[in-house]
Amino acid sequence: MRPFLFRTTKAQYIRENLGNGATLDLVRIPAGKFMMGSNERTEEQPVHEATLREFWMGKYSVTNAQWQAVMGTKPSEQYDIKFQGENQPVVGVSWGDVKEFCQKASQKTGKSIRLPSETEWEYACRAGTINAFHFGETITPDLVNYNGNNPYGDAPKGEYRDKPVNVDSFSPNAWGLYQMHGNVWEWCEDVWHENYNGIPQDGSAWLDGGEQGKRLLRGGSWDVSAINCRSADRYRWVAVDRYYYIGFRVVVSILS
Repeated sequence: MRPFLFRTTKAQYIRENLGNGATLDLVRIPAGKFMMGSNERTEEQPVHEATLREFWMGKYSVTNAQWQAVMGTKPSEQYDIKFQGENQPVVGVSWGDVKEFCQKASQKTGKSIRLPSETEWEYACRAGTINAFHFGETITPDLVNYNGNNPYGDAPKGEYRDKPVNVDSFSPNAWGLYQMHGNVWEWCEDVWHENYNGIPQDGSAWLDGGEQGKRLLRGGSWDVSAINCRSADRYRWVAVDRYYYIGFRVVVSILS
């Protein structure tokens, strides 16, 4: 079955069938250049220019329903009921688990589904913006799901929901992607490096050197401070570990 192609005033996306009533929306991310990183933390330096080709990215984080459709399991059930909604992001999945999901989803759709590189992730998150967040210089819990007790900049304190929300909550960025800030940390393909010295500048994943047992997380989550939800913020996690604030979204390089 050919995917459905949708166009809106802000985004173009396709819908792939994952089986068992689940679908996957992929948003077109245009080719371009951007300045990656920030001067706020040493691990986000040096700020550098990266050039990327067009790719397609998951409109949302992968959900519990999508995971079950592809993998036949319910990893979120190892935690409290508050993590188990069908339209909540799947959590409790290791980097290796996610790679297996991508392989099986690729077989189901006929597309080469994979994790984003760290560079692709930040480029897509920023969506042409240069501020700390694609919303501007700060955020509030009305815009992003994070620990509202710990704001960023001059933002006031706000609600702390203490759980992930449905992936289609809040408003998307300019390229049609939802919750690139907050809700759940998202696995990337790259090996963890302490800074950007030596990173590929063509958008590809950085796989050589670094701490091979650790992989990149991006985006922040429902239980972290606002500063950790910035476009440039980067974190690492042991690749074989699972946790209740880590999920992921996928990308496709070329549509056939």
